[in-house]
Amino acid sequence: MASDVAPDRPGRATAALPLLLLDVDGVLNPYAAEHCPDGYREYPFFPDEDPPIRLCAEHGGWLADLGQLFELAWATGWEDEANVYLAPALGLPQLPVVRFPPVPFPPAAKVPAIDAFAGDRPAAWVDDVHPPEAWAWQRGRSAPTLLVTADPAGGLTRAMVDRLVAWHGAL
Repeated sequence: MASDVAPDRPGRATAALPLLLLDVDGVLNPYAAEHCPDGYREYPFFPDEDPPIRLCAEHGGWLADLGQLFELAWATGWEDEANVYLAPALGLPQLPVVRFPPVPFPPAAKVPAIDAFAGDRPAAWVDDVHPPEAWAWQRGRSAPTLLVTADPAGGLTRAMVDRLVAWHGAL
């Protein structure tokens, strides 16, 4: 897991912040959209990828703002590649990475890794697929937990960001 001090917030202990666990495909990359959505740009990170990776520059600002309230972490099969490709494209610092089984894996396989990473900290998890095991995990936790499900054709929205901010404010 990440060190106890966030590199982009010197002297501020991340343990005091709730976690925001971010999936990529379907959340930041609306892979299910028939065409590149307005406000998004296609990136040729993986030349054979069809459709190419689609990112919205506005998400970088939203995530930077959320990074003042949460400790952001990648919760994606991209793992370290999210820091290699996405963090620079979105203007984000390197983020901690939740380790999953080798790709491809079923969505339910994320839950044990997310549980271990989150420990007893409050956590919000944004993904386009929250299997039944994720909802059971949320109900069974003693720490505050929020699951936010994105439409894989639309990705992260301002309403979702506002919901995360409101949830944080209610902690």
